[in-house]
Amino acid sequence: QVQLVESGGGLVQAGGSLRLSCAASGRTFSSYAMGWFRQAPGKEREFVAAISWNFITYYSDSVKGRFTISKDNAKNTVLLQMNSLKPEDTAAYYCAAKFRSVSYNVYDYDYWGQGTQVTVSS
Repeated sequence: QVQLVESGGGLVQAGGSLRLSCAASGRTFSSYAMGWFRQAPGKEREFVAAISWNFITYYSDSVKGRFTISKDNAKNTVLLQMNSLKPEDTAAYYCAAKFRSVSYNVYDYDYWGQGTQVTVSS
């Protein structure tokens, strides 16, 4: 069982930065792939970034070059550094976990956090 708690969301102006954090419980955190997804009002939840159990990173085209995902196994934490934020990045951001390999598919993840809101003003 893995429990996930996100933090770090907020309101920021376009061009600004935010860092999201996801704290995970469980002794096998290092065996899990961790993903960040986001969901805007009226839209489906979409893949943002992920990091595999062995630290390989993946990004959606819309955030590549602006967002960075990282993982600290000693602290059971995954971070999402978001730079050069745009109004279209506004959404609720969710942390998710699945065993071992990364997936872009929301349905492949077994554990989810409660979400944290990111709002980017123009």
